[in-house]
Amino acid sequence: MDTTPFIEYINKYVNLTSKEETLLLSKIVFRNYLKDQYIIQQGDVCKSVNFIISGCTKTFYMDLEGQEHIVMFSIEDWWTSDLGSFITQTPADFNVQCLENTKVAQFTFDNLEKLYAEIPKLERLFRMIVERAFAASQKRIIRSFSLTAKERYLIFREAYPKIDQRVPQYMIASYLGITKEFLSKIKSQLIYDQ
Repeated sequence: MDTTPFIEYINKYVNLTSKEETLLLSKIVFRNYLKDQYIIQQGDVCKSVNFIISGCTKTFYMDLEGQEHIVMFSIEDWWTSDLGSFITQTPADFNVQCLENTKVAQFTFDNLEKLYAEIPKLERLFRMIVERAFAASQKRIIRSFSLTAKERYLIFREAYPKIDQRVPQYMIASYLGITKEFLSKIKSQLIYDQ
């Protein structure tokens, strides 16, 4: 598997020596998932954080009525996991499912702890990743309370350019907390407004 995209991503944030790159790659599992396969299932302990090399995933919560609530999509150069479960090593609240055939670089909990000890600058990288995820989650909560569905959709399109071709409309509607019919009205109105 071509590890170049992953190493390029890491080197945007921290500069690794060739020895550190070799050590890093020795502690990572590169894995291929098929469309519809789960990387994480609700109720299981999340064993890895996953960097998307190629493909697309959705992170969602399934309620007691069987209703799916999508909280995130992850595409190339994004991370996916149930971070709370991973950090605490307790059962996951979320599922992560592949929407396309997906290639990931996985860090297990134990290997990540070893990497922090052996390459301290990686701890800084992951702190930045967690901080950004936390900030994005808080913004999403505020937007769900304060913005209209149309405004949330425009922000979604900015965050996920061209995802309309990769993700079914009903999933985008679930992410936005609206019906697919209402999403169609918003998209029609945007076309009309142009």
